[in-house]
Amino acid sequence: MIMIPNYIEHIGIAVKNLDEGIAYYEKVLGLKCYSIEEVKEQKVKTAFFKVGQTKLELLEATSEDSPIAKFIAKKGEGVHHIAFAVDGLQDKLKKVETNGVKLIDKEPRKGAEGLNIAFLHPKSTLGVLTELCEEPDNQ
Repeated sequence: MIMIPNYIEHIGIAVKNLDEGIAYYEKVLGLKCYSIEEVKEQKVKTAFFKVGQTKLELLEATSEDSPIAKFIAKKGEGVHHIAFAVDGLQDKLKKVETNGVKLIDKEPRKGAEGLNIAFLHPKSTLGVLTELCEEPDNQ
């Protein structure tokens, strides 16, 4: 069974300093940060920008043991993940797992902007950490 995403929801970019990241995207690229949010469960602070329909999500670690801090320590700042909007997230997770994709999240969890999210392991996705996102009312 093929899973067809609705659209690219966002691209996640790991940064050491959210304020510096926001300044770059606003002053150099002319984008406007429309939301800053802390997601305590994920130990991250986020900032969002829109580019057409797609969003850019800057991610700053709020703890040294957060996934973002570990990513930056290993790979440095840069693209962290790509997120696709889907409907029926739980069903999509089951389908991709049936097709041999290793899941980081077997069940959806809460993410930034109130979305339900789940990650697919990059060892199963050609090295790209992949996030599936769903609006809470599309379950």
